[in-house]
Amino acid sequence: MLLFEQVFIYCCVMARTSGSHALKTGPKVRLTALKLFALYGYAAVSMRQIAAEVGVQVGALYNYTPDKQSLLYDLMHTHLTDLLQTWRSQKTDTAPEELVLQFVTCHLNYHLDKSEAVFIAYMELRNLSESNFAKIETLRKSYELELESIITAGQGACIFSVEDPKITSFAILGMLKEVGTWFDGEGRLTKDEIIALYRDLVLRMLGVPASKQ
Repeated sequence: MLLFEQVFIYCCVMARTSGSHALKTGPKVRLTALKLFALYGYAAVSMRQIAAEVGVQVGALYNYTPDKQSLLYDLMHTHLTDLLQTWRSQKTDTAPEELVLQFVTCHLNYHLDKSEAVFIAYMELRNLSESNFAKIETLRKSYELELESIITAGQGACIFSVEDPKITSFAILGMLKEVGTWFDGEGRLTKDEIIALYRDLVLRMLGVPASKQ
């Protein structure tokens, strides 16, 4: 075999190997950053620490992310866009009472399996740059508006008895958010039982009579 043919084959093999590694390493970088940010906090984690956990040189990380701030933004953006897409793909009803129950079920199912992402999405907002914070806030408000719109529709139809749909939606979201801080799947109630309990709690908060629940 001629020398240039050997070189050509070697380069092709290396290109395939490099591409394969990139497909594996990119997601591993994000997953490692997610775990470390949730465990130690964004400010306490360095790019060198992330590289060590991934098993690459620190300089190699910059093949997958421009900097640590971009990693944080990417994790939050992915979490919120996936959450919005999941909810919008799952809502199937138009009646406010059924919609709010679907919202609670979707929210808890999504969040209880992603405790680290949820923790970062709420606790690391202060570490976003001003421009990144504005983008994430837009997504957060879009999601909050989904619930507020349901409650507003239910109020208008005299199904829900609430004074302020926006404040009520904040109260419900705050209550649902806290479930992820204590639920671990090994307690006396299963995830489905917890969801059923919170569906009932939300209807009570909205003033739905027990006879209609």
